[in-house]
Amino acid sequence: MTEIVGPFRKSSYSGQQGDCVEVATTADHGRAVRDSKQQNGPLLTVSGDGWQAFIRQFG
Repeated sequence: MTEIVGPFRKSSYSGQQGDCVEVATTADHGRAVRDSKQQNGPLLTVSGDGWQAFIRQFG
């Protein structure tokens, strides 16, 4: 299981009507992504390299 070391933060791209994506830093410098409406639900985890590639592509 991936260790989450930072607090979840709301994405600046999230809407104002509760449709939020939250992101937290993981121990391996990757990210964990979740739906704010399901805080105990599933997480999408991405490696540090994968996150950097995502940011380069879409950031």
